[in-house]
Amino acid sequence: MPDRIDLHTHSHCSDGTLSPAALVELAVQRQVRLLALTDHDTLQGCAAASHACAAQGVRFVPGVELSCDWQGREIHIIGLGVDPTETGLLAHCAAVCEQRRERVHAMIGRLAAAGLPAAELAAAALEAPAPTRTHLARALCRGGHSGSLELAFERWLKRGRPGYVAARWPALPVVVERICAAGGLAVLAHPHRYPLSGGQLRTLTGEFASAGGSGLEVSLAGMGLKDLGRVASLARHHGLAGSVGSDFHEPDLPWRPLGRFDKLPDQIVPITSRLQP
Repeated sequence: MPDRIDLHTHSHCSDGTLSPAALVELAVQRQVRLLALTDHDTLQGCAAASHACAAQGVRFVPGVELSCDWQGREIHIIGLGVDPTETGLLAHCAAVCEQRRERVHAMIGRLAAAGLPAAELAAAALEAPAPTRTHLARALCRGGHSGSLELAFERWLKRGRPGYVAARWPALPVVVERICAAGGLAVLAHPHRYPLSGGQLRTLTGEFASAGGSGLEVSLAGMGLKDLGRVASLARHHGLAGSVGSDFHEPDLPWRPLGRFDKLPDQIVPITSRLQP
């Protein structure tokens, strides 16, 4: 059986539910030998995850998932092997997290105008270093205002709903450059999930590669064979490496189990071969 690796995971420092140490503990249980922590726009959990991995004999890759704008769409770029102390990347994350907080505050204001308790939502949704809409959705569920995360988004938080506020993200080339300047490899996250036509996805991938991108997530939890084949074809065409991950957030999501088998389609160079030892 191939080894398990996971180069796309989240802790409670962004919108995951486990602490970095608990995430590593679960990774050990899942026989993961190589683990990256890639929280949204924050590196805060990397030190704790690195320490826990060292204690458990798991190779750790410091990472981050940065949000960016491409033609008016929100796109996510994974940075793997970044220096978590590099001042430029830290400043970038701090600025984006401040924008995240401002956005969540504005969303809470809209929800309050719709009759929901602002103080209660703020106390629960703004506790993470990198607050997201998912935090707000969980707060709505805990307060009894929604029966599930999906319903919270559908009723309150999606575009066109009472609590929605548009985000402002840095441009894609800026994000890729920031990752590269911090010594990392830029990986286009979950390319099959974006609501793009085949032509748009090819254009996105080409511009990402031209900006200095290194890889695509070719093997991701929940990806079907058709999507895998399409993304693998894009990786081959643009000379991009293949990354493997789960996009793990919480144990209660069985369709995103922590750890993936270290196996990629033919003629796909693994991103792990380009990571510094």
